[in-house]
Amino acid sequence: MSLPADAVAALETFQAAAGWEQRARLLMQWGERLPALSDEDKVETNRVHGCESQVWLVGALHDGHWQFAASSDARLIRGLVALLLARVNGLSAAELQQVDLSDWFDQLGLSRQLSPSRSNGLNAVLQRMNELAG
Repeated sequence: MSLPADAVAALETFQAAAGWEQRARLLMQWGERLPALSDEDKVETNRVHGCESQVWLVGALHDGHWQFAASSDARLIRGLVALLLARVNGLSAAELQQVDLSDWFDQLGLSRQLSPSRSNGLNAVLQRMNELAG
């Protein structure tokens, strides 16, 4: 399965990082680049349950391809969510179901950053994307 352009860019950037500290900095930068969600989008119906920090997710279908937007109140989670969006935006519903979260973060060299609770939270975000796309 081919990766979206943003995902390829993320992989190249993170795999070129010199070490853990540089990756952590990149992670924060990706989080800062996430477009802010409007207050109308930060409502309970868009909140992802199963995350320790608050995460909101909205999605829209354009010509058979999903585009998601998300936000979080936690900087680190914002970065992880931004990288998840890079991986999934532009996919069809069928492709979305094949996304392997732990494999993606392994490839980025960020699996260390995925504590069980963060991993569960990101899986909850991915699950919610699949529900929206379903």
